[in-house]
Amino acid sequence: MSALRRLIFSLLALLVLALPAHAVQPDEVLKDPAHEARARNLSRELRCMVCQNQSIDDSDAPLAKDLRVLVRERIEAGDSDRQVLDYLVARYGEFVLMRPTWHGANAILWLAPFGVLVVGGLALIVYARRRAQRVVPSSPLSTDEENKLRDLLDEPGSEPASQITKV
Repeated sequence: MSALRRLIFSLLALLVLALPAHAVQPDEVLKDPAHEARARNLSRELRCMVCQNQSIDDSDAPLAKDLRVLVRERIEAGDSDRQVLDYLVARYGEFVLMRPTWHGANAILWLAPFGVLVVGGLALIVYARRRAQRVVPSSPLSTDEENKLRDLLDEPGSEPASQITKV
C-alpha cells in the first residue's frame, strides 16, 4: 500500500472517529419520522444528569436512556416541544437544559464574570490614583542637608565635594 493510500485511509478513519456517537438504541426510535426528528432535537437540548457535559442524545448512561424514552413518550402523548421541556424542567430542575434560560439566579451567573472584571478594573484605577497621590515630588535640599551630603561625599580618594556641581 502506498504512503498516499495509507494517509487517505488514516484521515478517513479519523473523520469517522470524530463524528458524534449517538446513543439512541433501535428500540427507542419512534415509527413516525417527524416525531423521531422532534425527539432527537429535544434530546440534543437536554443534559445527561450523570455525564453532565453530554446531551442525552449522546450519552449511554441508563438515566439518559430513561430520559430519551420519557421524551418520546411525551411526544407520542401529543405534548409540544415546550411542554416536554417544561415537564422535564419541573421534574429535574433547570440543570437538565443544555442552555439554561436567562432569568433569576441564572442571570446572576451569566453576568458574574463581567461584574468581576468591572470591579477589578475599578479597583486598579483606585489603586493607581492613590499611589499617584502618595508620590511626593522631591524638594530641594536645605543648606544643612547639602552640607551633610558634602561631608558624606568627601571620602578619602574621592573628588572634593566642592567640585560637584548642582544639577
